[in-house]
Amino acid sequence: MGRVKGLAVLLFLLSGCNEHQSTLAPFGAEVRDIRSMFVVLVTGALVILLFVAALYVRAVRAQEGRLSHEAGMRMVLWVGAIGPALVLTLLLLYALPAMRPRGASATDLVIAVRGEQFWWRVAYHGNGDGQPLVSANEVRIPVGRTVAFELTASDVIHSFWVPGLAGKMDMIPGRTTRLVVKAEKAGRYRGVCAEFCGLSHALMAFDVVAMESAAFDAWHERSRKPAEIAEREGRGAQAFDRHGCGACHAIRGTPHRGVIGPDLSRFGERASLGAGTLAPTRDAIAAFIRTPQDSKPGARMPDFAQLSTADALAIADYLKALR
Repeated sequence: MGRVKGLAVLLFLLSGCNEHQSTLAPFGAEVRDIRSMFVVLVTGALVILLFVAALYVRAVRAQEGRLSHEAGMRMVLWVGAIGPALVLTLLLLYALPAMRPRGASATDLVIAVRGEQFWWRVAYHGNGDGQPLVSANEVRIPVGRTVAFELTASDVIHSFWVPGLAGKMDMIPGRTTRLVVKAEKAGRYRGVCAEFCGLSHALMAFDVVAMESAAFDAWHERSRKPAEIAEREGRGAQAFDRHGCGACHAIRGTPHRGVIGPDLSRFGERASLGAGTLAPTRDAIAAFIRTPQDSKPGARMPDFAQLSTADALAIADYLKALR
């Protein structure tokens, strides 16, 4: 019965692992190396454990007087000290080169990510015109190419972590840290903040979209252009303007240039609302606009309860059309 319970607990713990957010399912070169290092280190630890277990069994089962004091001391020396020391030395020699950070050249893509309470400001540098491509709560990277993340924070310490791509990196206000990565497999993955940063710390996730190199270049070029807005003068666009949404949010191709909140250009392409908090359905967007504190406590976006449901739905339709 005890074994069944132990197996059930193990299966329960393993159920938390998935290919979208797990160091055991790498899509980046750094995490692949980390997983390999993990396997080697665990193997080394098991070898040491077997040495010590063999010493224990030999000592317990030996007949009295069969093992002299000198022979016992030699066994302790070799099996309990020299053997493990050699194994640990070999593991250290293996691990040190693997811990060397990846280098980046001046021509590699640079993505600046700034942690906010509680969302992510993203800017792609190197457009050729000197102007970064700004986005929010979603990071797109090309497969097979080196990418340098420049990480910082606006308010409190955050931590940038994409479990399948690379290790954690703190984001500290007033300081820029650099994380160089290389994706090896296309797909959509999940990143999170790994440093407690306030009430909605657990509601601060982001999508990482690893794209084939040609597809990324096409997306990058297309995204620099304003989104195609079917009804620039429709009710949603008018409500967005009338209620002052552009004071905090920017939409490329419109007069709205706000920088306090997330950039909403091509909002309709994003897979989540509120930094991974909600599915971007029409009703969820409208509810978030009116009372963001209900789904994201501590967020700096104020409530707009005075906004009519009809206007909120119209703005939701407008935002979903930004592609």
